[in-house]
Amino acid sequence: MRPLPRRPVILVYTPEQADRYPPLLRRALPGARFLFCRSRTEVFRKMPEAEVAFGYRIPPEAFTAARRLRLIQAASAGVDGLVRAPLPPGVPLCRAVGVFEERMAEYALAYLLAASQGVPRILAQQHKRRWAPFVPRYLEGRLLGIAGYGAIGRTIGRRARAFGMRVWGLRRSGGRARGAERTFGLEDLRAFLAPLDFLVLALPLTPLTRGLIGRRELRAMRRTAWLLNIGRGPVVDEEALLTALDRGWIAGAVLDVFAKEPLPPTHPFWRHPKVIVTPHIAGPAFPEREVALLGENLRRLRTGRPLKGLVRRRRGY
Repeated sequence: MRPLPRRPVILVYTPEQADRYPPLLRRALPGARFLFCRSRTEVFRKMPEAEVAFGYRIPPEAFTAARRLRLIQAASAGVDGLVRAPLPPGVPLCRAVGVFEERMAEYALAYLLAASQGVPRILAQQHKRRWAPFVPRYLEGRLLGIAGYGAIGRTIGRRARAFGMRVWGLRRSGGRARGAERTFGLEDLRAFLAPLDFLVLALPLTPLTRGLIGRRELRAMRRTAWLLNIGRGPVVDEEALLTALDRGWIAGAVLDVFAKEPLPPTHPFWRHPKVIVTPHIAGPAFPEREVALLGENLRRLRTGRPLKGLVRRRRGY
């Protein structure tokens, strides 16, 4: 593979907040030539010129037109769409690392607190103008299970421990992990789930994790447990989750990601009394950090150092 030029041609596709990226990129990489794309059509048309592709929701099919690529830098943590794309052989694919951890941890803690303090119940009572005191639960001493105990999961765990929570982790490979009282592998999934008070799903979408949380797994959980999904929608069997909520297998769910997005207006989740729906906002775009990561990986590529967030395509992340 030819070395990366000092002034690379960088294709940029950031359909959300597109106006925020050009000034940041020009300041961070003053010698580069940018191909800013406002539509999928432009991505297909400009891809043959690109030496670097940067952004999110880049159409996977567009890579069939790539002729000069040396690096693909996703601006998102999840790359399940790209790992199956027809990428040019030998071109490294990197996902965003060190970008979303703190924001996703704040989201998780916000909704752990909301669930434990009975905020949905409070709002329902307020809507009915009903004065009905109850004793809320507290996070201190509760057991939090984090499925997907990587950088994001560890950050959530650190924040949770500050509230006095106990933390268990679930990883593909199991083994010991920093900050977790216990760590489980996928083969011990139901043993991991059974005693939890809260389950946070921060998993990538891979063949191993698709549909990982189904009827048997939900049935194994405590009736008082809450599920929070901030990873990928298809990790959870949505029909099984509705059944679990309707039959009282678990207490409630906070869902930020779904099998189909936007969530269709007729979907039962919208009106379900035990579900909090948020519109995929747990890990919002963070252009400054995404652009800084791109610059760092370009420097690493030129000097032969290991790339940050390098994806192992067979593994899926």
